[in-house]
Amino acid sequence: MANPRLLIDQKLEPGAEIALDEAQARHVGTVLRLDAGDGLRVFNARHGEWRASVSAKTKRGMRVRVEALIREPREAPDLDLLFAPVKRHATDLIVEKATELGVRRIRPVITQRTIAETVRVDRLQSIARESAEQTERFDAPEICEPLSLARALDGWDASRPLIYADEAGDDASAPWGGDTGRAAPILDALQKVKAERLALLIGPEGGFTPEERRMLRSLTHVIAVSLGPRILRAETAAIAALSVVQSAWGDWR
Repeated sequence: MANPRLLIDQKLEPGAEIALDEAQARHVGTVLRLDAGDGLRVFNARHGEWRASVSAKTKRGMRVRVEALIREPREAPDLDLLFAPVKRHATDLIVEKATELGVRRIRPVITQRTIAETVRVDRLQSIARESAEQTERFDAPEICEPLSLARALDGWDASRPLIYADEAGDDASAPWGGDTGRAAPILDALQKVKAERLALLIGPEGGFTPEERRMLRSLTHVIAVSLGPRILRAETAAIAALSVVQSAWGDWR
């Protein structure tokens, strides 16, 4: 089994001695049960991934010694995920899987039908770091403070197309919302996107309101897409859409 990985914010270079913070020391010493002399890997987006070992373990904390470079850093695709927070477990799952799927930034947005009352950014940051350590990526995604959907769209950089999953059309009584309001299948839409930066927007459990859909569809840099004929839970929609994005546009190609 490969040595466990630990995301370290400090400079990584041969011979560096790094004191772990309390949470990291607890994870390495109690959860991973590493002791002095045991090996691990340390990494970050600036300095890459390095072989290291536990150099000291005491009641006061732990230290690791950086030894040799294993891999040079590689950036994740410039992909943002905007999502309406849902119940805590589902929100945690979205952040965990978005990290695994290579998202660079995660941006909670508050919509008219968002049910979550609070968003613990520090909790989501911790989940993202743990997920990054398990997935061989070099960084953890940035977790942004929540914004209203209107504020998130205000002043949006048009060089970053915004793909949004539109579960409704213009005719609520017709399958998939009718022909005129039906969004293009996500794979078809992505094959036409040539931008180097991209964002994906996933709505709340109740979907976007008609006012929000009109606002989104009025913007030239926003692309409505369909995720198929079935209604997906928010967390399922995020995972499914990100998988298609990485396959058609991102670093799965």
